[in-house]
Amino acid sequence: MSGTNDSNAGGDNNILINIEDLWKTYQMGTEQIHALRGVTFSIVRGSYVAIMGPSGSGKSTLMNLIGCLDTPSKGTYMLNERMVSEMDDDELAHIRNKEIGFVFQTFNLLPRASALQNVELPLIYNGVASHERKERAIKALQNVDLGERIYHRPNELSGGQRQRVAIARALVNNPSLILADEPTGNLDSATSREIMEIFDALHAQGNTILLVTHENDIAEHAYRIIRLLDGQIHSDEKVQK
Repeated sequence: MSGTNDSNAGGDNNILINIEDLWKTYQMGTEQIHALRGVTFSIVRGSYVAIMGPSGSGKSTLMNLIGCLDTPSKGTYMLNERMVSEMDDDELAHIRNKEIGFVFQTFNLLPRASALQNVELPLIYNGVASHERKERAIKALQNVDLGERIYHRPNELSGGQRQRVAIARALVNNPSLILADEPTGNLDSATSREIMEIFDALHAQGNTILLVTHENDIAEHAYRIIRLLDGQIHSDEKVQK
């Protein structure tokens, strides 16, 4: 079922991600390892998509390519009508900071910085003035119900609160895409539900969310699930709500 697109795709300008015949090959001594083998799909703006697959299926490799953390060996990747697959490292860094909000399993927060300072970080890279930085960071933290904790450091926050800080940081630049890699992997089931409710609310506000997970109950929050196997798309289906 390779190449299935979101059914509500209108014109081309409605497509946020367009991937065609994407390959990633690693040279291991004399052997070539094909982590991705001719992957093709597109995602329209405002979608909520989960990528699933067992260990070694290629989902982490695909996430790194979509997140502009790596470049493909072959094929094309367009994000927001820009040909990302042909960009150099500096251009990729610019796209990462402007277009993509990352949420990781391990939170990736600066331990000595407050929640507010952690959320401000992407704005510093973008050269946003300090007054506007603080205003936008506070608003992003309020958006994830952490307005009362803006001056707390990560070690003064619960796991769920740390992930909320990470989500606020991902949102603060108004990215085209929120890319979440196992966002509940370090959380208990009750906290996981709270975090997924935030993602559901963000999607309802019009954000495009791409979720990488191995957990079925987490993936079912999405409206479409792409399953990878051996570096190829095994299935691409809508989720019945």
